[in-house]
Amino acid sequence: MPTPLQHGFDWNLARSFLAAMDSGSLLGAARTLRMSQPTVGRHIAELESQLGVVLFERTGRGLVPTSTANQLAHSARAMEASALELARTLSGTQSQTAGTVRITASVPVAVHLLPGVLAAMRQTLPDIQVELVSSNQVSNLLRREADIAIRMVRPDQSTLVARKLGEVRLCVCAHKDYLARRPPLKIPADLFVHTLIGSDMDTAILDGFKAMGFPVTRDIFALRCDDFNVQWQAVRAGLGVGFAAEYMLRTDPQVLPLLTGQIRIPPLPMWLAVHREIRTSQRIRAVYDFLAASLPELI
Repeated sequence: MPTPLQHGFDWNLARSFLAAMDSGSLLGAARTLRMSQPTVGRHIAELESQLGVVLFERTGRGLVPTSTANQLAHSARAMEASALELARTLSGTQSQTAGTVRITASVPVAVHLLPGVLAAMRQTLPDIQVELVSSNQVSNLLRREADIAIRMVRPDQSTLVARKLGEVRLCVCAHKDYLARRPPLKIPADLFVHTLIGSDMDTAILDGFKAMGFPVTRDIFALRCDDFNVQWQAVRAGLGVGFAAEYMLRTDPQVLPLLTGQIRIPPLPMWLAVHREIRTSQRIRAVYDFLAASLPELI
């Protein structure tokens, strides 16, 4: 017996419903769909009205799907999969290299690496417009939230093509002005008499210290922020010693690497990912190939 979602209605209602299911909030769904939060709320309310059921419990922590919502999600996802397959098929018929390509990348990559690459690509592919999603959240290529993704983790979906671009080396660093007024750094233990800049909720730096035999807590950081660009700007301002990708140091010769060879931070792999079927689109393939050729030497 067909469910109510299989009868005729506005597909946007189902899209908003699934986005709310996945994100757990109207705000998260709005960001995913690139529409306003009130619009998503109206879609959810209209769908609930059409079906005569409550799909979400509204709590202070977001949206909690009801049992009815969980049942309907299966049918909605089947509709979504069919719609996306149709979109990919249509995209594959496009032979021109003109149009828009949507790229998603982490914030540091989008800020420090991609502008120069995109400037060069503009000279080679002048008819392509780029939508750049600068976010540390992993966009879903299967749902066409982006055409191409630059990620620090390898995608695990079998329908994605992933190419390793290289490894991003990380280092300890500080501005010349800061180093001029503080004791020299000769061994890793000297770090703990310096002003340190690190993460707030992210434990990667603390895990690195622990692996070196220094089981410290987040209180060692005079400035804590999970935005690596904020950390980088704090280092550039001379606030203290921080941690950054080596490619970022090339943008400011006043910031120097420290304890080279004494602290070995595991490098981060960088992957270029695209949907297997989308690669049949000539414009997306052209951008994919340009990024694949340009990024390795920069990292």
